[in-house]
Amino acid sequence: MTNLDPNPELIDYNMPKHAQGLAPGFAEKYGTDYIVEVLEPRAVPLGGPRAMTVQRTIPQRARSLIGAWCFLDYFGPDDVAQSGGMRVARHPHTGLATVSWLFEGRVDHIDSAGNWALVRPGEVNLMSAGFGITHSEHSTADTTFLHGVQLWYAFPEAHRFTEPHLDQYRPETVTGDGWEAKVAIGSLLGSTSPVETYSPLCAAEIRLEPHTTLNIDVPAEHEHGLLAVECTANFNGALIEENHLGYLGTGVTQLQLSSGEHPIRVMLIGGEPLNEDIVMWWNFVGRSHDEIAQWRQRYQAEMGFEPPAEGSPLVGHDLDTALSGPLLDELLPNAYPDSTRFPQYGEFPPDEPAPLPAPALPALPMKPRQNPPTVARRKPQEDR
Repeated sequence: MTNLDPNPELIDYNMPKHAQGLAPGFAEKYGTDYIVEVLEPRAVPLGGPRAMTVQRTIPQRARSLIGAWCFLDYFGPDDVAQSGGMRVARHPHTGLATVSWLFEGRVDHIDSAGNWALVRPGEVNLMSAGFGITHSEHSTADTTFLHGVQLWYAFPEAHRFTEPHLDQYRPETVTGDGWEAKVAIGSLLGSTSPVETYSPLCAAEIRLEPHTTLNIDVPAEHEHGLLAVECTANFNGALIEENHLGYLGTGVTQLQLSSGEHPIRVMLIGGEPLNEDIVMWWNFVGRSHDEIAQWRQRYQAEMGFEPPAEGSPLVGHDLDTALSGPLLDELLPNAYPDSTRFPQYGEFPPDEPAPLPAPALPALPMKPRQNPPTVARRKPQEDR
């Protein structure tokens, strides 16, 4: 029997029947015991026509969160001579932490909490934004290729307005029969990172030699995502293609990672489901449209892009550049009406490139993201 249709519908017979016809960018595959979700990356340019492009796997409409992880960009290997590398001017964050992890190249980090840091391969750089921070990221002059990931995680309600700060840590390499791992966040494979997070999380770079299988014991209350870095990886029996993200929900106590004829490298992330409704827009993670709008307005006013709102310490002062110098010194004892420290987005070193303006707010009010159920689904009995 054959299909005589010259343009048949493409169907992956490794997918559960109910998954056929799902939105582009999302698929489901049968693993050994569980259904593994697969998120396809989408290309996002960081600037103009020659700018570096990143591959973003979360957030997506199909899944916004893995634990408290709310954002994952993979980039490179990027030829800096062709793209200009990473050139991200001063911009804000609130209510989240950024986590940078490089495989190749180096990046200069400057932030308004007074930190300058060099981000290097194999070293985690975690910036906690708390109530508000601004920072810039530029690949160094000696970087020829840039390759890595950046993650964000959303702060739980109890810690959203903490003091901004920066943590750096170079994890030890743990090894086994045909594998090695570096645990940047949390605990895995007998290694524990000292970097504090406000939600139970994990993140690790794992490499396997050809024809190797690694079993990883994990807490049943955690959900996990696996990013295949320049490889195809077998994740609990499901093939995850290059730059795609495989997902397994809670209830799974052992993850299995396998390689074929070639070595593989993956980033494994996970954590307890956040179980809080978040509103995520641009570089802010809040809880409502009004909160995001207020943070945007304060940033725009402090950077000199828009007039200040009523109650701001900046009322009566016309800015055409970012707040700095004697005026900043004069206004420092003040605070915003909700007692948030002024300036919310801090002070930046002089002579740095001009900050990025915030985009316009969407026309309709933003609503909290609805994340799908997080409990792992077993394969139907007849397909095991």
